Amino acid sequence: MERKRVVITGLGAISPLGLNVEDTWQGLLQGRSGVVTITQFDASPYPTRIAGEVRGFDPTTYIPFKEARRMSRAAQFAVAATQEALSAAGLEPPLGEKAGVLIGTAVGGMEWLVEQTDALRQHGLSRVSPFTVPAALANMPGHHVSHWAQALGPISTVVTACASGTQAVGEAAEFIRRGAAEVMIAGGVEALVIEVAIAGFCAMRALSTRNDEPERASRPFDVARDGFIFSEGCGVLVLENMEHAIARGAPILAEMLGHASSSDGFHMAQPDPEGRGAARAMAWALRDAGLRAEQVDYINAHGTGTPINDVIETRAIKDVFGPHAHSIPISSTKSMIGHAMGGAGAIEAVVCALSIRDQVIHPTVNLEQPDPQCDLDYVPEGPRHANVRTTLSNSFGLGGQNACLALGKFER
Repeated sequence: MERKRVVITGLGAISPLGLNVEDTWQGLLQGRSGVVTITQFDASPYPTRIAGEVRGFDPTTYIPFKEARRMSRAAQFAVAATQEALSAAGLEPPLGEKAGVLIGTAVGGMEWLVEQTDALRQHGLSRVSPFTVPAALANMPGHHVSHWAQALGPISTVVTACASGTQAVGEAAEFIRRGAAEVMIAGGVEALVIEVAIAGFCAMRALSTRNDEPERASRPFDVARDGFIFSEGCGVLVLENMEHAIARGAPILAEMLGHASSSDGFHMAQPDPEGRGAARAMAWALRDAGLRAEQVDYINAHGTGTPINDVIETRAIKDVFGPHAHSIPISSTKSMIGHAMGGAGAIEAVVCALSIRDQVIHPTVNLEQPDPQCDLDYVPEGPRHANVRTTLSNSFGLGGQNACLALGKFER
């Protein structure tokens, strides 16, 4: 039986560069950084005091006050980005039984557990909110999206650390491929710029400590990189059965060609030093998409800016693409917005769709002196106009979880 084709008809984004897709995209093309000194708590006791914060977000712009105060920040982001994506796709609630939801997140609403634990210890049970446990659950962003859109079809949540958003978009396409849904709201979200998260990553010595120049701190593939930048944000894509989208005259931005995930099976925090798991995810995504290596026009790298990960990702790309690896433009969105954990891969999928739409690749900023082991084309000079017909997007997470998406220019 011929596999159903899946297309992208709407995009939504909340990021440190803006509260919508176009502001985020223009910021990336301009090479602007959204990394700032942390304002959401007092970070002065910690070696890292910078993050990619989403600024100016007012949840009541999107959600009634009473409902918003019972939701995690992650769930608020997810609903806001979904509203933008559905509007762009020309869809309005209620979406009904043939529409589903799949949102990825690494943690969800952990800030509720932290805040309510403090309330319990200081004031006792009477001050603990009855919404504590529901608001903290990882599946609640998906629930709130489903409730707002009245998408009553299949619903699920992917929790695979930094690979969550990428894997969620890929798995959402499978619901459409097998006929379980005509439309899927898919994406990833994280909102964890909170004290315990920063402290935990500081303890791992994983974060950059370039506090005096936040905008220059995220330096993927640069020899002076010293760790990643923790951030927050959300990306949402509307996926549709191609025939359904064409029948209703929907704007088609790109096609979901393929996806894959793999496991390193190596270490809970360190990637396989040979990059074999990452290479498997890329190779299998190409196979699922029916693409040859030389057909890939752009790779959105995981590109975190940690000393280990950038070298391993470069090695994995070379293993998969061989000599063609040196001909592929590669850039890191995280160089400007930091690493939004479960939201990162979905934002980067949005970026890939925009690269196809506008035929332009955003740069990797702060790449001033390339690491000799990172010797591919990372587009350091600024935005590059190019013939972008097919893209890959990589996400590699804690626990050795790897995911990769292949998008392409839509052609009937």
